[in-house]
Amino acid sequence: MKASRARKPKLKPETRKQKAESGKRDLRFLITAFCFLVSFVLLHYPLFRLPYYWDEVGYYIPAAMEFLRSWRLIPTNTLLTGHTPFVNVYLALVWRAFGVSPSVTRAAMIALAAGTLAGVYALGRRVANREIACWSVLLLALLPLFFAQSTLAHLDLAAGLFTLLALLALLDDHPLGFALASTAAVLSKETSVVLLPVAWIFSWWQHRRTGTSWVGAWWAAYLAPFVALLAWVGFYNHATGFLTGNSYYLRYNVYATLTPARVLLTLLRRFYETFVGGFNWLLTTGGIAGISWAGRSKPSVIPAMPVVPAKAGIHSLNPGTAANSAPAVVPATAVIPAKAGVHPFHVLGGGLIAAYLLMLSVVGGAVLPRYLLPIFPPMVLIAVVLIWRLPRRVARSIMIVTAGCFVWAWFLNPPYPFPFEDNLAYADFICLHERAAQLLEAQAGKQRILTAWPATDELVHPFLGYVQKPLNVVAVQDFGGHDFDNVPPGSFDCVYLYSRHWEPANNWLRRFPWLQRLQQRYFEYQAQIPEVELVAKYHLRLRASFERRGQWVRIYTCK
Repeated sequence: MKASRARKPKLKPETRKQKAESGKRDLRFLITAFCFLVSFVLLHYPLFRLPYYWDEVGYYIPAAMEFLRSWRLIPTNTLLTGHTPFVNVYLALVWRAFGVSPSVTRAAMIALAAGTLAGVYALGRRVANREIACWSVLLLALLPLFFAQSTLAHLDLAAGLFTLLALLALLDDHPLGFALASTAAVLSKETSVVLLPVAWIFSWWQHRRTGTSWVGAWWAAYLAPFVALLAWVGFYNHATGFLTGNSYYLRYNVYATLTPARVLLTLLRRFYETFVGGFNWLLTTGGIAGISWAGRSKPSVIPAMPVVPAKAGIHSLNPGTAANSAPAVVPATAVIPAKAGVHPFHVLGGGLIAAYLLMLSVVGGAVLPRYLLPIFPPMVLIAVVLIWRLPRRVARSIMIVTAGCFVWAWFLNPPYPFPFEDNLAYADFICLHERAAQLLEAQAGKQRILTAWPATDELVHPFLGYVQKPLNVVAVQDFGGHDFDNVPPGSFDCVYLYSRHWEPANNWLRRFPWLQRLQQRYFEYQAQIPEVELVAKYHLRLRASFERRGQWVRIYTCK
């Protein structure tokens, strides 16, 4: 007698209708996500053709090019920095597959930016709900620093992507995912190692909170990135005799930065770059308002955090949840007390932000905001979660205003010196240098061109995208007054001057001399030499002048 087959229970009409509506919502979301991604790429498309910029010229592109040609992980054709090699290897492999050009490089980097946005959405769904996740993705995509860096071949974008994935794996109690992501992060940029003590302290906190113990898989996961970094340091030391960089690099980035006054000033600058500059203050004040509102309001409808069991018991979002119990998901609009306990993601993300701010206040000669890029994905998400404690209409209004201000900040330069790469000012810089290079290359003969880096490399290396053939360059260190002391008349035929620093007419450093003195003493700031002094000293004649949104280029010839 044949065994009777178990019949599947028939779905009730309302259940089938709910499933159909859920499928339609998911389809609409996928279409919206695809359109957003296409829009993000199209917004950057005008930047794809641009030649390389500043540090791309000085290190990252030459290093990747050398790996492409000779498979050397430690470049010999540029400065020794000791940077871990993931991005160089990644770009070289992309070039081998699709060809060597700035547009291919830009596309490769925007793929990492798109991955970061996808990671923010996944993390937002993990700790909050879909609307919070979507707002976080939108605001991060429009954040001026993130938008500008999304096509530049720097290390920090890749480090930010893998750091974000490591946070997600940590919250999901996925040791293998954490090991892979955190190892990729430290191999993208060695400073990502700061994630490890944050993860260790977070796990210790979770152990105390849940009364559980570590399992062997997590021990291995926490050690994997550390072992990978040690292997790189050993390899680099064997090849160069230094643990990182070289003697100048160590002096500039470590030894010269350890004075207490400089550490304090750098910390203040880092706080400003993170929580104030580029309209970030809107997120900061919105988050503070959300905390204040939640602290004095009655229980209200706020985004619920999913409560899931941890496989090993150490990353449970709810201490009372048993490790073998079924996952309990709180509805996204459940009424829960506004004074609910601190969510583990806030602890983890806040710890990472604090660790980065402290580390980059102690080390690093150049105080570049892009070094903070790995903390902006969790910071934006935390800010949006906190803002969401406000009444919905107020919260959405803050999001809309912030998004509009972020777009405005793509083109709005501050009233003080800043790195052009913080917004689309870097594109203006490149366009001006393109015009200057075309003019100089069109001139007959092998005239000697006096200029400063990075223009020196732009005119000498055709693969950077500025010239078809190398030009004859006479280099000076900078355009400060003392940089021309040892440049005799007759050693050059023309002078290529340009705005190496942002010097607006209402420069705060001129309005507040004490600020300028601090910049000069602790951050090597020096104003460019007035052009009239150079004209008088070398008897120069202006041949061409270009300007673009406050930046400029001047080409002078000797009389």
